[in-house]
Amino acid sequence: MARIDQTPFELDILDLSHDGRGVARRDDGKAVFVAGALAGERVRVKQVARSRSFDEAVTLEVLQASPDRVQPRCAHYGVCGGCALQHLEESKQILAKQRVLLENFERIGHVTPDAVLPPLTGGAWHYRRKGRFSVRRVEKKDRTLVGFRERDPRFVADLHECHTVVPQVGALIPPLSALVDGLDARRDIPQVEFIVGDPQPEFDGVALVFRHLQPLGEGDLAALRAFAERERVAVYLQPGGVDSVQPLWPTQPSLSFRLAPWDVTLAFRPLDFIQVNANINEAMIARTFELLDLQANDRVLDLFCGLGNFTLPMARVVAEVVGVEGEAGLVARAKDNAQRNGLANASFHAADLTQDQRGSAWMRRGLDKLLLDPPRSGAIDVLRQLPLEKFGRIVYVSCHPASLARDAGYLVNERGWKLVSAGVMDMFPQTAHVESIALFEKP
Repeated sequence: MARIDQTPFELDILDLSHDGRGVARRDDGKAVFVAGALAGERVRVKQVARSRSFDEAVTLEVLQASPDRVQPRCAHYGVCGGCALQHLEESKQILAKQRVLLENFERIGHVTPDAVLPPLTGGAWHYRRKGRFSVRRVEKKDRTLVGFRERDPRFVADLHECHTVVPQVGALIPPLSALVDGLDARRDIPQVEFIVGDPQPEFDGVALVFRHLQPLGEGDLAALRAFAERERVAVYLQPGGVDSVQPLWPTQPSLSFRLAPWDVTLAFRPLDFIQVNANINEAMIARTFELLDLQANDRVLDLFCGLGNFTLPMARVVAEVVGVEGEAGLVARAKDNAQRNGLANASFHAADLTQDQRGSAWMRRGLDKLLLDPPRSGAIDVLRQLPLEKFGRIVYVSCHPASLARDAGYLVNERGWKLVSAGVMDMFPQTAHVESIALFEKP
């Protein structure tokens, strides 16, 4: 492999890419993606990677700054890979994400929404209630690091603080590092997952899952229990796959969060998917219901329903809602949540929505509105099977603008629907992640 010339050079930044890097062009027209640069800036850079179609570089010095540039809040910014946009003024971050969404609609789906919804925004800091810390013992530092991966994912960022995680998790980073460093198994713990629910009598709502590659000795178990009691966190152990997770302390912890506007409480397990940003989640549910124009006699199909994040609040509003989810464990917990909340008009089914479901009972039900909240891969497989003519409205919640754009193109250009409106939701401030929502109606 040819060696990369790392002699610094200057570039004019023309645009911002979907992942938050500046976009420039060399004299020969080759694209260069520059970390830490903003549109309109002139920067001195160093090349760090090369491919046939584009190069990659990092900003060494900003020679002419954008008026939208701000001082990053976190001392670890630029090294830690958890954030990509702290150097961009907060109100401009969401506009950049909106532009990514609209460009994806045009370029991939060949569609344009009739209206662009006002962005959903909330607090830009201390919002993240679910995530994964990597753990690595670094002999040269004689320390164990606990944090997010660096921008170079081979390394773990040496974090002392984090301004995007909820405060009670951020406060745990230094104590976690000291805890793991004192364990005999410190080289056998590759990650610690965190998830935060509402406070409980025995702990303050934070749950930590310690992945360990070898059995833990009694001394390590005692240290973990003492840490859990002292910090008032629930500690779980994960010696194998997802099904191996077991509580260490308390022995029977209860994890849940409440959606107050709908008087619904969702219980969950420590590795379950929940929306990362609690404030935006409630605003997203409210906007979804508004776009669906929910009425008391509606019967709604909720695909990729998970624990019932939309399904159960919706059951407070409509006559019937049917949730479908691919992971059987989530379906079981959604059913339990429906019973716990006294919602007899919500039913749930386990089904692989990438496979042929046209014979399924739920597919044949007389439902009149459709909600989709798929993973990054989108919903194209199930959309191709659905009798879409049954539905009066479709609302699509997306965590990946490219898959939404593709599916929107299918709905509009092949199935005759109309893209009435679409907009972005700032579920992940300071990052380049784009969460969005779209409404489709029959023309």
